[in-house]
Amino acid sequence: MPRQNLLMKMKQEISDMVFTLEGRMGMRCLLLSFLLLAAWEAGSGQLHYSVPEEAKHGTFVGRIAQDLGLELAELVPRLFRVASKSRADLLEVNLQNGVLFVNSRIDREELCGRSAECSIHLEVIVDRPLQVFHVEVEVKDINDNPPVFPVTEQRLLIYESRLPDSLFPLEGASDADVGSNSILTYKLSSSEHFALDVKTNSDDNKQIGLLLRKSLDREEVSEHNLFLTATDGGKPELTGAVQLLVTVLDVNDNAPSFEQSEYEVRIFENADNGTTLIRLNASDRDEGANGAISYSFNSLVSPTVIDRFIIDPSTGEVAIQGNLDFEQVNLYKIRIDATDKGHPPMVGHCTVLVKVLDNNDNVPQIALTSLSLPVREDAQFGTVIALISVSDLDAGVNGHVTCSLTPHVPFKLVSTFKNYYSLVLDSALDRESVSAYELVVTARDGGSPSLWATASVSVEVADVNDNAPAFAQPEYTVFVKENNPPGCHIFTVSARDADAQENALVSYSLVERRVGERALSSYVSVHAESGKVYALQPLDHEELELLQFQVSARDAGVPPLGSNVTLQVFVLDENDNVPALLASRAGGSGGAVSELVPRSVGAGHVVTKVRAVDADSGYNAWLSYELQPAAGGARSPFRVGLYTGEISTTRALDEADAPLQRLLVLVKDHGEPALSATATVLVSLVESGQAPKASSRALAGAADPKAALVDVNVYLIVAICAVSSLLVLTLLLYTALRCSAPPTEVACGPGKATLVCSSAVGSWSYSQQRRQRVCSGEGPPKTDLMAFSPSLQPNPVVAGLSEQQDSNEDHCDREILDDLKLEWCIVLHLKVAQGPLED
Repeated sequence: MPRQNLLMKMKQEISDMVFTLEGRMGMRCLLLSFLLLAAWEAGSGQLHYSVPEEAKHGTFVGRIAQDLGLELAELVPRLFRVASKSRADLLEVNLQNGVLFVNSRIDREELCGRSAECSIHLEVIVDRPLQVFHVEVEVKDINDNPPVFPVTEQRLLIYESRLPDSLFPLEGASDADVGSNSILTYKLSSSEHFALDVKTNSDDNKQIGLLLRKSLDREEVSEHNLFLTATDGGKPELTGAVQLLVTVLDVNDNAPSFEQSEYEVRIFENADNGTTLIRLNASDRDEGANGAISYSFNSLVSPTVIDRFIIDPSTGEVAIQGNLDFEQVNLYKIRIDATDKGHPPMVGHCTVLVKVLDNNDNVPQIALTSLSLPVREDAQFGTVIALISVSDLDAGVNGHVTCSLTPHVPFKLVSTFKNYYSLVLDSALDRESVSAYELVVTARDGGSPSLWATASVSVEVADVNDNAPAFAQPEYTVFVKENNPPGCHIFTVSARDADAQENALVSYSLVERRVGERALSSYVSVHAESGKVYALQPLDHEELELLQFQVSARDAGVPPLGSNVTLQVFVLDENDNVPALLASRAGGSGGAVSELVPRSVGAGHVVTKVRAVDADSGYNAWLSYELQPAAGGARSPFRVGLYTGEISTTRALDEADAPLQRLLVLVKDHGEPALSATATVLVSLVESGQAPKASSRALAGAADPKAALVDVNVYLIVAICAVSSLLVLTLLLYTALRCSAPPTEVACGPGKATLVCSSAVGSWSYSQQRRQRVCSGEGPPKTDLMAFSPSLQPNPVVAGLSEQQDSNEDHCDREILDDLKLEWCIVLHLKVAQGPLED
């Protein structure tokens, strides 16, 4: 018995022993059984089982899950399945108990024909992770086929002149079984004239013939009726029989004879039609017509022989007339008769064995199974992508197949078992570089010349969320005019993601933070899909010059990835604020100021000064003053400084001037269009002795002007000292924080609030009470000092830049005024107005 059969039998007997003795002998028997099973597994390269053919449905074959070391609970989750190249429905596995059983009728003769060994090769495939096991199930033969003769009746013509011991060949029976079940013994019914002759030829086939033991007498018995019985070696025995009808002929008493009873011929399967296999030569001792021989195929030869070969009746030359195929039939047994022309004719017999030699005429075949596609780009090295099996119908080296993979890709072929390969991952994948691979598997046999076949495998790389959305630049600068309509579109951010599908689906959102006392989301919003940024409310340059915030782009992957971009939104000023008059002496728009002027003053005497501010910035806040013509066209003795607002006399006053002068001052900015306000100044002309008293009454009974001026100077000095101390302290704290903390990503530019003071050389005005500046850090709001010179050309773009501020630092110290309240600026303004700024 072969080693595999012995191992299978041992395993089956051990399993039966375990179940029989489990209750009797306990753990000792179980331990012994497991040791024997381990010894069996160590001696075999794969699982082997055996099952008799014609077994009923449900017949136990083996505990395949247990023998493979798999847990029953993981069979279903891991997609346990059994595949077979041929007749996959013959065997099945119960996923509940892991038992391999017979699923449908197994006919060994149908499955393997006359092959001595017959087995079913199973591929056991387990996914998650992918594993492949190979199982051989041997199909054992049972004696289910009786011997069969090719015909139910054989007729023999025997001349009465034939001598005893003459042999007449008979066609034997065939048995579809194998082994001892196909070993046939023959028995002939009793006869005094005939006996059965059985010989074994070179290929272990039995040649049977009818042996003449006693001379025939046609006149006594002209026909003999015999029965030939064939019995196989199975248990129980099966038999088959054929009737032999022997007709005794008279006359010609010498039959043709061949030099050999059997001839052997070898021919390649690719031999051309008409190729001569052999030339037979039979001889006959008779003369004349009784010695003339013709050759023919025996009447019992199969139709396949007649289709493939032809014999010349005159020469005995056997030639090919059809295509030979080693893979279909590799051996032909041709029975040839040599018949003389006597009356009656006599026949001689021989057998020609034609052995067909293999030629490399079959291209290898490639089969792809269990494709694990697509492959994630983060798959680990060694991940099994596909299972590949190759086969070749040729024999020997012509059927030896090797596989290769092209082109040079991050995959490789690994041989697993005989003609089975696994396509595995050999290096890292990157979908963004290569999203799919077209692989070509080439199978080449060992013939000369070799034949090859290819199979294409498309491996798609599945995306993994490994790329965050990316903006074209880290920061964008946006300019928006103030007083925009609510909900207007101010900018569009766009980020691209190199991933695919939902991993590349980008959504946008604001990075929420506080802008002063309010949330950022109350100022702007961003559309989640388009990335459009909208201003939710009108922006006010006087309230907010710079709005700096971040927009986040995040993809829809798991886990999601994101990145941020910074937007700096500069709010551009528009001329939307009317100049406002300052101080109680000037009053508001439409108010009046009373001033007492002695008639004795000369030209150039400063009567008063009109002070105004504009909340805008730049040229929109640059103010000019004009004196409106008096009613009636009379020429006024007063004038107003174009940029200073100082009202002074143009000439010496005389008695002809009206005692009450009503001056209308127009204050106008330089915006487009310009906005203006008016101030009314009532100038009373009095005698020189009345001027101080009137002036004192105009000041509402206030204390001595010199004392008031001293008070103002004291307040100014205190304010300057306080601000200077605060500035020094702030610089020290700022330096300490910069040295101790890492630099932040967002930088804030200086705020731009404007203080404009008037002088003979230029105009300076405080533009607003409080200018709030927004940046990524928190800090106190600041005011700023802006200077304009009458000699400069109007330019609304550069009017607010720091260069113009630096050109007038002789009149106002920007560092000192940085944190001044509105009141302090007014005090400073009053102080500067009392004397020339050049001093």
